[in-house]
Amino acid sequence: MISRAERLGNYAILSVFAVFALFPILTILQAAAGGGVEGFAQAWETGHFHTYLRTSLGVSAFVVVVSVTLSIMSGYAFGTMRFRGQNVLFYLFLLGIMMPSEAIAVPLYFDLRTLGLTDTFWSVALPQVALSVAFGTFWMRAYFRSSSRAIVEAARIDGASVWRTLWQVLVPPARPAIVTLILLVFMWTWNEFLIPLIMVTSEGLRTAPLGLAFFQGQYTSDFALLAAGSVIVATPVVIFYLFLQRHFIRGLLQGAVRE
Repeated sequence: MISRAERLGNYAILSVFAVFALFPILTILQAAAGGGVEGFAQAWETGHFHTYLRTSLGVSAFVVVVSVTLSIMSGYAFGTMRFRGQNVLFYLFLLGIMMPSEAIAVPLYFDLRTLGLTDTFWSVALPQVALSVAFGTFWMRAYFRSSSRAIVEAARIDGASVWRTLWQVLVPPARPAIVTLILLVFMWTWNEFLIPLIMVTSEGLRTAPLGLAFFQGQYTSDFALLAAGSVIVATPVVIFYLFLQRHFIRGLLQGAVRE
């Protein structure tokens, strides 16, 4: 049992960290609110955020759908099957997690330029699919390895194919883990800055964080306008998280094997 003093001490420590975390956010919100609706409207028009948000939504949607689908299938293979070269292939996926995007951005640019893909939607989306699949495979493999083997064996005895076992037997109970993966991939993709910065030059292909950086360079002296732009860029992520937070928390806490 935790004593009252320990509980109060824990709350005090958490409160201090919460203040440090929330103070910059509250400062930005206060500055943005100081400009009123006119400030948001000016930031929206002069910063061309409607174009940047549309690009970010398109890239994020594509990366989430493709990478999560591939992660489910590869995680299922690594988590429930045994095949030659399994460990070597899985370590290659882990290498994708450990390798920072800064280390591969420059050679990746030259590779995509050779293929004629730079300054296109694909030069922004495809590298992020590859980076997300690396983590997604690790995430879904861990979930499928903790799933009940009895369910899988029962499905096979009933004559279910590998494909049907995955999508009709294992995926429905895995919804919290999948939703958590969706939210993580969406946030990482939305906040990605380096890859769009290197890969595109057209204004119409700039993502929201990249557009915000260019906007900041033009209006460094108007803090209220910059704050309004920051709130505009961050709002979709906040809304998406609030909508899925219950499943997100369940996915993080999920772990016990149920027979």
